[in-house]
Amino acid sequence: MREFAVSAPPGAGILHRAYLLVTVGACALVFLAAFESLAVTTVMPVVSRELGGAGLYALAFAGPLASGVIGMVGAGNWSDRRGPVGPLLTSVAVFALGLLVAGTAGTMWAVVAGRLVQGLGGGAMTVALYVVVARVYPAVLHPRIFAAFSAAWVIPSLVGPFAAGLVAQLASWHWVFLGVVVLVLPALAMLLPALRGVRSGNANGNGSVDASEPAGTPVSRAPGRLAWAALAALAVLGLNLSSGLPAAGPLLAAAAVVIALLAVRPLVPRGTLTARRGLPSVILIRGLVAAGFFGAEVYLPYLLVERYAFSPTFAGLTLTGGALAWAAASGVQSRLGGRLGSPAAVRIGSVMVLLAITLALVTTALGWPPAVAIAGWVLAGGGMGLAYPRLSVMTLALSTPDTEGFNSSAMSISDSLGGALALAATGIVFTAFTTTVASFAGVFVLTAVIAAAAVAIAPRVAH
Repeated sequence: MREFAVSAPPGAGILHRAYLLVTVGACALVFLAAFESLAVTTVMPVVSRELGGAGLYALAFAGPLASGVIGMVGAGNWSDRRGPVGPLLTSVAVFALGLLVAGTAGTMWAVVAGRLVQGLGGGAMTVALYVVVARVYPAVLHPRIFAAFSAAWVIPSLVGPFAAGLVAQLASWHWVFLGVVVLVLPALAMLLPALRGVRSGNANGNGSVDASEPAGTPVSRAPGRLAWAALAALAVLGLNLSSGLPAAGPLLAAAAVVIALLAVRPLVPRGTLTARRGLPSVILIRGLVAAGFFGAEVYLPYLLVERYAFSPTFAGLTLTGGALAWAAASGVQSRLGGRLGSPAAVRIGSVMVLLAITLALVTTALGWPPAVAIAGWVLAGGGMGLAYPRLSVMTLALSTPDTEGFNSSAMSISDSLGGALALAATGIVFTAFTTTVASFAGVFVLTAVIAAAAVAIAPRVAH
């Protein structure tokens, strides 16, 4: 029987005084990581222009994604051996160090170095927070805390770009990095009381779990997995940079995909790449849904600017509906709890994402009014809000205490690699066609195929 770090009466919610500080602190860390990710997108053109770093622009975005994979695996290994406290404290420190390096940078190379360190800490922090959730909250509260995480990630998409632009205009782009450091410390401080109650170890009687609970198989302890993570990171990096090499790009992209798939096998549960029923399919669906959604989302504002003469600002604002729908659907699924089974939520969410991408494709191919694609993206956001939190819930529900770190890292790696593979592939497809309509249609066809694969595999998440 599991022992939790926080003692609360039955029926207590995530905002009960027993959980309040850890809920606010964890959501604040998620919010700050999301804000930083979106804010950097806004200010990076200014940074590149000021520091003369146009040649390193892509690396400043691909680097954190790659180094984050290493952080995810490292934090997962450490959490399964010693509990999540050490990994969380260290990852927050590394994340803050990366912000300091980037915020005080005087060259573009220094900015890239800071971003690499930031990505390493951010990836590890995500995994450590998932393990903290498993150790602090009972399973019945997992849908609610993951809904709160989703809202904490979505809200910065509404205010982050504007706030970052305002800071860069009134002060300096340096403060977009440095200002977050100041806010990270109080967020971590709110978590400390609950972290003191999270004991180290696994299900062997000396950890946070009673010895009577099945131990499972500690699959994440092989030291070679860090080497595989590094190889996967290099493959992700190469894939993101392949679009800058017109001649060798397709060959490099194909090689990077093969290497990434080979390297990821030891980093995810057995049977993930073959969609084995249960946890492996949960992990795979996470990557497929991320690939379909984010691969299409990047090109929707671009379509509105190029095809429908929207201003860049207004085109970007059209994604706000999707962000709001994501947050709303996350809240709905948390309130429904057991009345909506997790497998059903995943199936419904996957279908909604596929329908939204299909609407974008039909709008592009047939020249329909842009309102169709914009409204469709509200549907996509709702689908993500239903599926994402429940995939997180299922990952923890299908884990044992000594595999929570490994499985949480596998889920995060699936997110990162799915998004990276999709973005690189859509970039290649987009440049392969000679007309605007064909380029956008090609992108939406590819992402629709990915989303259709998620719909096909979704029934296999049920154990």
